[in-house]
Amino acid sequence: MMLFKLSLKNIRKSFKDYAIYFFTLILGVSIFYVFNAIESQTIMMDISSSTYAIIDMMNDMLSGVSVFVSLILGFLVIYASQFLIKRRNKEFGVYLTLGMSKRKISMILFFETIFIGIISLIVGLVLGVGLSQLMSLLVANMFEADMTKFQFIFAGKACVKTMIYFGIMYLLVMIFNTVTINRCKLIDLLYASKKSETVKMKNPILCIVVFVISVSMLGYAYYTVTCRVDKMADSSTLFGIIALGCISTFLLFWSLSGLLLKIFMSMKKMYYKGLNSFTLRQVSSKINTTVVSMTLICLMLFVTICVLSSALSIKNSMTANLDEMAPVDLELSKDYDIVDSAYHDYSDAQIEDSKLTARETMDRLGFDLDEYCTDITELNIYATNEFLIRNSLGSYLDTAMKDFPFLSYDSAESLIRLSDYNKVAKLYGLEELSLGQNQYAIVADFDQWVDIRNHGLETKPTITILGKTYEPGYIECKEGFLHMSSNHINMGLFIVPDDAVDESIRSESVIIANYKASTKEAKEETEDLLIATDQSDYAANTTIEANTRQSIVEASIGLGALVTFIGLYLGIIFLLSSAALLALKELSESSDNKERFLMLRKLGVDEKMLNRALFRQIGIFFLFPLLIAIIHAIFGIQFCNYILATFGNKQLLPSIVMTSGFLVVIYGGYFVITYLCSKNIIKE
Repeated sequence: MMLFKLSLKNIRKSFKDYAIYFFTLILGVSIFYVFNAIESQTIMMDISSSTYAIIDMMNDMLSGVSVFVSLILGFLVIYASQFLIKRRNKEFGVYLTLGMSKRKISMILFFETIFIGIISLIVGLVLGVGLSQLMSLLVANMFEADMTKFQFIFAGKACVKTMIYFGIMYLLVMIFNTVTINRCKLIDLLYASKKSETVKMKNPILCIVVFVISVSMLGYAYYTVTCRVDKMADSSTLFGIIALGCISTFLLFWSLSGLLLKIFMSMKKMYYKGLNSFTLRQVSSKINTTVVSMTLICLMLFVTICVLSSALSIKNSMTANLDEMAPVDLELSKDYDIVDSAYHDYSDAQIEDSKLTARETMDRLGFDLDEYCTDITELNIYATNEFLIRNSLGSYLDTAMKDFPFLSYDSAESLIRLSDYNKVAKLYGLEELSLGQNQYAIVADFDQWVDIRNHGLETKPTITILGKTYEPGYIECKEGFLHMSSNHINMGLFIVPDDAVDESIRSESVIIANYKASTKEAKEETEDLLIATDQSDYAANTTIEANTRQSIVEASIGLGALVTFIGLYLGIIFLLSSAALLALKELSESSDNKERFLMLRKLGVDEKMLNRALFRQIGIFFLFPLLIAIIHAIFGIQFCNYILATFGNKQLLPSIVMTSGFLVVIYGGYFVITYLCSKNIIKE
C-alpha cells in the first residue's frame, strides 16, 4: 500500500517531467484509435456496395499498417520511459541508500507505469472518439456518401484493439524498467547528474574531407532521382540510391558536428555576443554526441514530408482529374478478330464474337443503346504490325533506345480517323484537329511519353500506312485521349486522314455515349441494367468491356482515400516519433545541463537572457534536422512526382501547404512544450 501511495505521489510531483510522455502517449492512443475506427464509421453512410468493398480493403490495409505503427510507438514509449528513469536517477539512489530494495523500486515503477497507462488510455480514447467523429465527416466527404444517417459512433472493436496494443507496449515498458533498475549501481545513480558525455574533438581537416564527400554523394543521389530517374534500371538501383542517401546524411551530420563550432568561433562578433558562445557550444556538443539519432530523425522527417505531400497530392489530383478524364457516362470497347495466344485462351464463341461491332454485341447482350443512351459515337481503332513505335520516332529512335532501353519499341501504334477523333474531341471538350491529305497528328497526355513524342516530332519523321507516306501536321503532340480513365495514361494516338486506313487493319471497336437519364438515381438504374448484362446467356461469348464514369469515380475516390489515409497514418506517426525523440533528447540534455545554467545564474546572468539562450539552443536543435530533411524532400518529391506522373501533379501546392500545417502543429507543438518543460527544469 505504501508503494502504491508513493507511486501516486511521484506522478503528481513529477507531472511536468511527464508532460512530453503524456502528450506523446495521448496522441499515439488517439491516432491509433481514429484510424482503426474508420471501419465502424461507414455504418452510418449510404454508399454503394462497390464503395463498401473499397472501404473494406482500406480497413484491411490500415489494420496491417497498424502493426507497423505499434512497433514504432512501442519503441517510442520505451525510449521515453528510459528518459524518465534517467531523470530520476538521484531519487532512486536515495531510495537505495535508505534501505529500499531494487524489487520495491521496480514495483514503484510498475505502479507508475500502470497509472500513466490508464490515464493516457482514457484521455487518448476520449480524444480519439471526438476526433473520429471529425474523421467520419472526412471519410463521408471523400466517398461522397449521404450523411443523413449521421450519428455518434463509439468503435468498440477499435477501442479493444487500442487497449490490447498499448497494453502490450506498457508490459514491455515494465520489463525494460525492471531490467534497467536491476542493472543500476548505487554510485551511478547518485552521481549520474555529475557525469557528462565524453566529447571527442574531431580533426577539422578530416571533417572538411568527410563533408565534401557527403555533399558529393548527396549531389549524385539528387541528380540521379531527378535528372536521370528515367535511366534507373530497376528497383535495386533505387535501393542503392536510398542507401547512398542514408549514408551521406550520416556523414553530413558527423562532419558538421566537428565543423560548426569552428566556423562560429571564427565569427568573433557573433560568437562573443551575449550568451552565443554558451549556446553554440551546447548545440555543437549535442550534435556531436547525437549523430546517429539526428540522422534517424532527419530521415524520418524526410519520409514524413514526402509521404504526406505525395499522398495528399494523389488524392487531390485524382479528384481534379475526374471531370476532365471521365467526361461521358459510358465507353464500350472490344477487340476485333482476336486469336488464341500465349497470354489468352479464347473460346470459339469469343473468337466468333470478335467479328462483330460493339453495338452488335450489346444487342445480343440485351442492352438497347438507343433506348438508354444519347450522344452515341461509334468509331474504330486501327493498328498494323507494319507501323510500330520504332517507325514513329524518326532519327530520335537511337537516342530513345539508349535513354529508355526498357520501352517496347516493337508494339504497334494505334490509329484513328480524323473525323472520328473530332467527334470524340467535340464530345470531350477537347481541341478539334485539321490535317492535309498526307499529314498526321499525335494526341497524348502522359507527360513522359509526350516528351518522347515531341523529341521524335522534332526530327519530322514520315510514317507509312498501307503503302502511303504521311508527314507530321503539327510539330508537337496535341493534348488529348480516347479511353476514359482517372489518370493521364494516353501514351500516343495517331490521327490520320479518313482514307489512310481501312477495315483490313481494324483492331478495336469503340462506342462512347451519355445516359439519357438526368438524375443520379436514374443513371444508377441504367448502370444496374448494364451490369446485369453480365448475367445474360451471351455474356460468356464476348470480351467486350464497359468503362463507366460512375465506376471510374468510385475507383478513383477509393484509391485516393486509401492512399490518403495510409499516408496520413504513417506520416503523422513518423512526425510524432521524430518530434518526440528530439523533445526527449533535449529534455535529457536540459536535465544534465542544470548545473551549467545554475553557474551562469551565479555569474549574474538574468532569467531573460537564460531563457533566450535556452530558446535558441532548442530552436537550433529542432531546426537543424528539419532543414536537411526539407532539402532531401525537395528532390524526393520530384522523384515521387515522376513515379506518380499518371495521377498528375497539378494539386501539389495545396498538399505541400497541408503538410506544412502538420509540421507546424505537431513539430512546432513539441518544440513549444520542450522549451517550456526545459525552462522549468533549469529553474528548479
